Amino acid sequence: MFSSNKKDDQNPSSASRRVFLIASGVGVAGLVLSYFHKSAPIHVEAAAAELPKMVKIVEFTDAGQRKDTVTVARIAKTEGEWRKQLTPDSFEITRLSGTERPYTNEDPSNHQKGVFRCICCDTALFNSNTKFNSGTGWPSFWEPIAKENVLETTDNSLLMVRTAVSCRLCDAHLGHVFDDGPNPTGLRYCMNSVAMRFAKTS
Repeated sequence: MFSSNKKDDQNPSSASRRVFLIASGVGVAGLVLSYFHKSAPIHVEAAAAELPKMVKIVEFTDAGQRKDTVTVARIAKTEGEWRKQLTPDSFEITRLSGTERPYTNEDPSNHQKGVFRCICCDTALFNSNTKFNSGTGWPSFWEPIAKENVLETTDNSLLMVRTAVSCRLCDAHLGHVFDDGPNPTGLRYCMNSVAMRFAKTS
């Protein structure tokens, strides 16, 4: 309910303006709450039934040598199973779409030879020869080791529209891709280091 006074009763236009402003404020607040409620990354919101049962990925050696393209069952585990397998930080990033603080884990300037694999399922994600120092504090790459091995979806969280990157085989959230990277692709795959493990070339 809204209280009124005699001045407003004698001036309908003033009262109408007040009601309109209050209603507008309530409407905007509702839209903001609705936005945040629906702003989780698509791959997190997707019901398990909507995800493919089988996926096609490319296998690689730790030296980055391409092997076979295989069709395998998508890995799906309960939250409890993932928690047992992963560290708290890796679980927060990969299963809850979190973001680690920059410069807190893997050294983005480290350029050893090898392959970056998914911390959840060991799928090959990035070859070290596509890694570059983006100055952001996160491991950055100009392309994935194979397009088949990653999934890109729209992420509307944080009042922004971004492209989220996840593992094709287990749906682990990895990071985001941006169009401000170097040649030859012009892309920057900005990854969370705890979402991956580095397999050094033997």
